[in-house]
Amino acid sequence: MYRVLVPSEIASVHPPINCAVRDFSGNSMGTSWSVRFIDTSGCVGVDWRMSIQAQLDRVVAQMSHWEATSDLGRYNRAAACTWHELPEDFCIVMRAALHVAELSGGAYDPTAGALVDLWGFGPGSGFADADFVLPDASAITAALPECSWQRVRLEDNRLLQPGGVRLDFSAIAKGYGVDLVARHLHASGIDHFLVEVGGELRGTGMKPDGQPWWVGLELPPDAMALQTLVALHGLSVATSGDYRRCFVRDGHRYSHTLDPRTGMPLENAPASVTVLHADCMFADAWSTALTVLGVDAGLLLAERLQLAVCFVMRAENGCFVEHRSSRFSEMLQ
Repeated sequence: MYRVLVPSEIASVHPPINCAVRDFSGNSMGTSWSVRFIDTSGCVGVDWRMSIQAQLDRVVAQMSHWEATSDLGRYNRAAACTWHELPEDFCIVMRAALHVAELSGGAYDPTAGALVDLWGFGPGSGFADADFVLPDASAITAALPECSWQRVRLEDNRLLQPGGVRLDFSAIAKGYGVDLVARHLHASGIDHFLVEVGGELRGTGMKPDGQPWWVGLELPPDAMALQTLVALHGLSVATSGDYRRCFVRDGHRYSHTLDPRTGMPLENAPASVTVLHADCMFADAWSTALTVLGVDAGLLLAERLQLAVCFVMRAENGCFVEHRSSRFSEMLQ
């Protein structure tokens, strides 16, 4: 059994006729990507896989905290009180990140790179290594002043490095990569497609058989919940879950999602938070921010901002309980 979630705008979409479905895939950002589209462009001789890969390579070259030569890597190593002119894509993501940081009260913070590294989730940090030493309270206290979105200033395409700030776009860059590929397809005359990078998706239009791009919303591995299928037309979807990247020390489970306000990994976090949004970049960032806020504060904010959100919480009896925003519930059928 399953239920479906359908945006109202899909009623006006007409499926393409007598067109082939094309499939491409590859790797980027430490994960895989896939693209399916209906080729109505009339473009001949286009190397679609290469052109799609080039969009994602652009994101890596600008925003990867794993690549020392990226624009983000150079900014993180820059001297205090210096201004840096950055590419347009980088600035689009930075503006969005600061917007979500402000609205979430810092529950999402793109400047939390020092904390990410401290807890072993950054490049070469080795959280999975047996000899990894947990940070003590003094180390966390020392790192917190370096992690404040309010310290950075973005003016046009120039970003201030106030000193010691380490950006981490892990919770937004992948979503932006999805959006960038979607824009590339639109610009190439492709209006019916499904783009996926590491489980985050954006779709529009329909398939030749008249069916939308149906995708199943991600659930925790041990959840026996009712499957939700969403028709991705003009929508993106991103899910954050406590079952991803974690480690156990002395019987305690440490989540990779940190609360940048306290410097600590989340405890009793939602099992998963799924966000539907027109832009995958915002779905990506909001799924993290709302995970940190938790179900009570997160739902209040989602209602205020009219975000389509579904929290899945673990109950004491081992079952799972859903908490949905009204915008999410409106789309369920």
